[in-house]
Amino acid sequence: MIENYLMHLMILIGIYIILVQGYNIALGYAGLLNLGHIAFFGIGAYTSAILSKMGVPFFIGFILGGIIAAIFGYFLVYSTRKLKGDYLALATLGFSFVFTSIMLNWKSLTRGPLGIPGIMKPSVFGVIIKSNFEYMIFVWIILLVCLYIMWRIIKSPFGRLMEAVRDDETGLKVLGKNTFAIKYKAMMISAFFGGLAGSLFAHYLSYIDPNTFYLMEIILVLTIVIIGGVASFKGTIIATFIIILIPEFLRLLSIPSSILGPSRQILYSLILLIILIYKPRGIFGRVDLT
Repeated sequence: MIENYLMHLMILIGIYIILVQGYNIALGYAGLLNLGHIAFFGIGAYTSAILSKMGVPFFIGFILGGIIAAIFGYFLVYSTRKLKGDYLALATLGFSFVFTSIMLNWKSLTRGPLGIPGIMKPSVFGVIIKSNFEYMIFVWIILLVCLYIMWRIIKSPFGRLMEAVRDDETGLKVLGKNTFAIKYKAMMISAFFGGLAGSLFAHYLSYIDPNTFYLMEIILVLTIVIIGGVASFKGTIIATFIIILIPEFLRLLSIPSSILGPSRQILYSLILLIILIYKPRGIFGRVDLT
């Protein structure tokens, strides 16, 4: 019993590392304060789930989930290209609300508040992944591939351009660089990995609904980034373990289920406050969140 529970946690940690590391590319490296990242998570989940119900092979739906999320990432940057700082954050937050509204009301496609049940487990070379152990291995293999790709991106010349946009966009424009192109590419990369994480999440749970991707999830993601450190690759990984595992210790206490949920949110807040007071840049952060 305890083994299945631990494997469940490792699966969630693997999925969230992909999600949050992708978010850190836009927020930490490109300086794009995007509060709509959970919408990309949901777009990937719904795309993969709907295609799976239509009989499309898993890996096609998996990749298309990332691609469609990336397309929406481009449109988000294009529609907010004249906004910065708090105004950009509010606009991207609105994008998340729009996504939730569409998922609730486009009932012919998403079944609205009823959600999509019976999402099939992934099939790899004709073998269906059924057990938690198999899914854990599958998720962590994909995680390692994603981390390798993201690491190569942030260490590439394009990664240095993203950091330049974050630190001095005006100076980069003076040098003749197209900062808009850098921004939309960064957001598309971020959204792509968010979509991949959403696909893995949907096929693991076998059921999704609009509430799965509600606004509160962005608080969890943003908390992980801040605690690990903005623009910190290893910090994001370590913080994901911390934020996912520490609240699980509450389950060891005799706390009623009606109190357990709020207690987790309070614990997230306390951890975040302590980090911001004693380590304003996070555990391994190199830049300030501005």
